[in-house]
Amino acid sequence: MRIILVRHGESLWNVEDRHQGHADSGLTDRGRQQAQRVGRALADEVGALATVWSSDLPRARDTAQAYADLVGAAVVEDPRLREVSVGSWSGRRIADVEQEEPEVVAASRAGGDPRRGGGETFAELRVRMIECLMEIAEQGADPALVFSHGGSIRVASAHAAGTPSPGHASMGPPSNCSRTVLHLAPERWELAHYNLPLPSERS
Repeated sequence: MRIILVRHGESLWNVEDRHQGHADSGLTDRGRQQAQRVGRALADEVGALATVWSSDLPRARDTAQAYADLVGAAVVEDPRLREVSVGSWSGRRIADVEQEEPEVVAASRAGGDPRRGGGETFAELRVRMIECLMEIAEQGADPALVFSHGGSIRVASAHAAGTPSPGHASMGPPSNCSRTVLHLAPERWELAHYNLPLPSERS
C-alpha cells in the first residue's frame, strides 16, 4: 500500500527562521494558498478519500483541512504525527540558538542525536512516527494520506530507506506542502518518492 506524507504549508516561524517543535505559529497567507493548491493536486491524484490523518498541531491540521473540505473527508488527528519536540528552543530564532548553545548544535550537525532544548531525540520521534504509520496501514486505506512535519517525514523516509535510526541527517528537509510517498509491504518498507514539490514550485 501507499502512504502519502504531506508537509504542512508555510508557517510564520518558517519565514522567521525560528524553531517550532510542538509549538505553533500558524500558517502564513502563502501557507494557506499552498494548502489549497496541494489539496487540489491531491484531489486530482487520489480522488475523494473518506479519511485522512494529521498531526494535531494547527499548521498541519489546517493544511489537511484544505483537502478535506474540498472532497468531504474526515480528518483524524494523532499527536504521534507531530514534529520533534525541541523543548525550550520553540519560538527561538535558529541563529540565536546556534550562538547560545553551540555545543548542542555542533553535536547535531556532526550526526549526533541530542535532546535539543531538552525535548525529544530524533530516534524517539522515529519510534512514535513509525508506530502511528503502521497502525494507519493496518486500517487498509490505500493510499493513506497523512499530513505531518519536516522532521517527522524525514525520519519516516529514513526508516523506509533502511538507514539506521535516526538516519535522517543526509536527507534535505522536505519543502512546504511537498509530498513523500512510502510503499509498505508486509516484510519491508520502500521510499518511492521524496519531497515532490507543488507543481508550481521548485523543490
